[in-house]
Amino acid sequence: MYQIEEPKYFYLFIFIAILLVMYLLVAIWKRKKQRKFADLSLLNKLSPESSKFKPTLKIIMIALSLSFLIIALTNPKMGTQLKTVKRQGVDIVFALDVSKSMLAEDIAPNRLEKSKQIITKIINKLGSDRIGIIIYAGNAYPLLPITTDHAAAKMFLQNAHPDMVSSQGTAINEALKLAKTFFDDDTQTNRFLFIISDGEDHQKNSSEIAKEILEEGIITYPIGIGTNKGALIPIKRNGKIIGHKKDRKGEAVISKLNVKTLKEIAENGKGKYIYGNNTSKTVDAIEKLLLKADKKEFETKEFSDYKDQFQWFIGLGLLFLILDAFLLNKKTKWIQKMNLFNEK
Repeated sequence: MYQIEEPKYFYLFIFIAILLVMYLLVAIWKRKKQRKFADLSLLNKLSPESSKFKPTLKIIMIALSLSFLIIALTNPKMGTQLKTVKRQGVDIVFALDVSKSMLAEDIAPNRLEKSKQIITKIINKLGSDRIGIIIYAGNAYPLLPITTDHAAAKMFLQNAHPDMVSSQGTAINEALKLAKTFFDDDTQTNRFLFIISDGEDHQKNSSEIAKEILEEGIITYPIGIGTNKGALIPIKRNGKIIGHKKDRKGEAVISKLNVKTLKEIAENGKGKYIYGNNTSKTVDAIEKLLLKADKKEFETKEFSDYKDQFQWFIGLGLLFLILDAFLLNKKTKWIQKMNLFNEK
């Protein structure tokens, strides 16, 4: 098994192709000029030691040398074996509220960005735990299936935005129902669902669904983002506020943190409500929670011991450069005697 670390350097082979074409054009030009100057037999008498084959051999040496040096720049690596790595961890799913109420700026920079910061910092604290991400507003959608790829989770998380969900609103129960089918390991006994939201629930039966998914071993921990005072929901264009969201009566909507709903979900889901406005305290609380959980051992197979192989190509490149340096345009005496290239 192999991999190429810097494939972009393969474009440098274009310059080798240009070099060979230029050599060919110069060789044709020189031959035409020589024919105009004198007969070929006379030229051979004037320069009896000049080799016809050596210049071509030298350009081949240079091309090979440059080719190996370019391959060295790409830093090829070889995987020596397939290892089975044993890991321990729990399964964690983050259900992120991306409704427009999460754009309220009572928490800087806004509720949604604060939520992303919290999730990212939690992921940074995790070991071999598997994670998945659900986004929801009027409907719930899987953003990232359960995986051990934490880097991918953080990348997908940064792209989460209200525009990704077709219908607006806040339907926590949709996220809870999706979470029920999200955990794909039946032998995993520790399943954690963290709902990050301002608690606005337009369907009012989320706490009952939290009780239902508890039967599947899923413990729900709501994280509240927002303030009791609340804030207007800004409408922005090109980063500037051009207005605020209004209700059907034309009055500006003030979105507030609904602690009651989130606490009811926590109670029925056998979890604990976590106030999420302080990032460090929230992350520390969740870290302690996960440290206490029993870790399930599982196996993953991966190619390991990828080793750099560029040094071999550098060595070959330098070898051909040295050979080119010692290779003169004159005929080689012992090869001349053998007449391998019909140079007599």
